Amino acid sequence: MANAGPRCVPQDSRPMSADIIVSYDGTSNDDDALALGQALAAGGASLALAYVRHSREFDPAREELANHDARRRLSAGLALLGDDSLPTHVVFSASTDTGLERLAAEEGAKLIVFGSDYRTTPGRAEPGNTAQRLLEGAPVAVAVAQAGLRTELGTPIGSIAAAPADVPLARDAAQELAGRLGARLVSDGAPADLIVVASPPGGRPGRVSLSGSARTVLNGTRGSVVVLPAGVSRLL
Repeated sequence: MANAGPRCVPQDSRPMSADIIVSYDGTSNDDDALALGQALAAGGASLALAYVRHSREFDPAREELANHDARRRLSAGLALLGDDSLPTHVVFSASTDTGLERLAAEEGAKLIVFGSDYRTTPGRAEPGNTAQRLLEGAPVAVAVAQAGLRTELGTPIGSIAAAPADVPLARDAAQELAGRLGARLVSDGAPADLIVVASPPGGRPGRVSLSGSARTVLNGTRGSVVVLPAGVSRLL
């Protein structure tokens, strides 16, 4: 194998910008991410799918097979969404989080969406390793779909909550997104399809982080989660 190095090299099927990037590899939990990405895009945001490869194959035949496999996975995602016009990206990067972060910068994206860790209880959102790393410094919002959301593919987001509820940035972003999606804004502690979380004000401006109190709230909550960069009051 030839290592691709730290540089992110996307291979785009339809090069165009996207507001939302769904990290997709064809697994069931990434089908949950598709469902959340589609629901969030319903308010007029543009959507794209991305698959990260860590290196190229030295042998041309093996490289052709690996590239075909990546494209097959992305095509399967488009088929589930019922829209083969959406852009897809095969990204080469030594690490998945770095590749997605750089792709988001190139695309001008505002959000990266992940499925939950494969061991997550249905109804709850639990970031896997890549999402967890991006929750510790990403320059764009990071969303984690609740496990099992794929069974509701095509269902709109009906309710949105802010956490912590007394943080103006979280409340403002939740309210704006609820208006965009035609969803109800629910009070703190009430069940919600999506929880909008603000990064703590003491964090790096424009970067995502989770406070201890926010983690505590999310650990006991059902629903998908989106975490905003510090100082951001609008998601899309």
